[in-house]
Amino acid sequence: MFEKHAALFLYAVSPVHMGAGQAIGVIDNPIQRERHTGHPCFAGSGIKGAVRHGFRTIGGDEKLIDRLFGPAAESGTLHAGAISFGDAQVVALPVRSLKGGYVYATCPQAMSRAQRLLGLLGVAANWPTLKVSEGDCLLVNPALKSGEKLHLEAFEYRARESTELGALAQSLAELAIPSAEGYAFFKDKFKTDLVVLSDSDFAYFAQNAMLVEPHVRINEVTGTADNGGLFYTENLPPETLLVAPLLASKTRSGKPDELMEAPAVMAAMRTAVHSKLLQIGGNVTTGRGLVVAHIVEGK
Repeated sequence: MFEKHAALFLYAVSPVHMGAGQAIGVIDNPIQRERHTGHPCFAGSGIKGAVRHGFRTIGGDEKLIDRLFGPAAESGTLHAGAISFGDAQVVALPVRSLKGGYVYATCPQAMSRAQRLLGLLGVAANWPTLKVSEGDCLLVNPALKSGEKLHLEAFEYRARESTELGALAQSLAELAIPSAEGYAFFKDKFKTDLVVLSDSDFAYFAQNAMLVEPHVRINEVTGTADNGGLFYTENLPPETLLVAPLLASKTRSGKPDELMEAPAVMAAMRTAVHSKLLQIGGNVTTGRGLVVAHIVEGK
């Protein structure tokens, strides 16, 4: 039974490729997506594996790896780990804007799911329920508008300013984005440039506003492109915000001298991960998969 709960916010600072395997469509290497919403997601198993792999590098105690994450499969003494990562769901996506460069786009569905998750984890999120019709949007910053319209990519939306959204954006920015000096610009921009689209309009961008990169496979002998060597890889764009549950129990090794209670397990994870740069997913040698983790513990 997990006794300690926390929200793990993940803020992408580079493109992220959490692969879903090969596909037969236009994109050869798609990213992971939820089946029912089509929103990008990170599987909890992938997050856990990435954190375990880099635990010592990011400042964790190497002696705690087996106790926190469970021993490796080839180990002679198998037991469950004391930490669990749930799947990460999208909270906000960056979408190119005619004014302001880009906005942080979200929708009532994504915000309500995040609020529900935070509530289950004991993190206070007293946000209003926002309703938006297709073709409309709510925003905080009037400077993003052209007349009465907001232009995102090639689309325009009837824009309405919302004081409720301003309070929500401020609350979420304080929860999700670190307070260190290097994040001040993005934290302030999140507070002013969060935009709420309808669920349907947001779903379009969640499907079509990803970063798609062409790659060429080179023949080692000829030094030229292989026949059929052109392929396309999909990435989650930088400045995307996701949230996942982080749960802790006491350690399960069965050795009295290795026992750690749930608060100590969560404290060890917070020390190692909180406000640290993690690498998640593939293409690490090309600078992909860099995310900043931010842990908010529940009560």
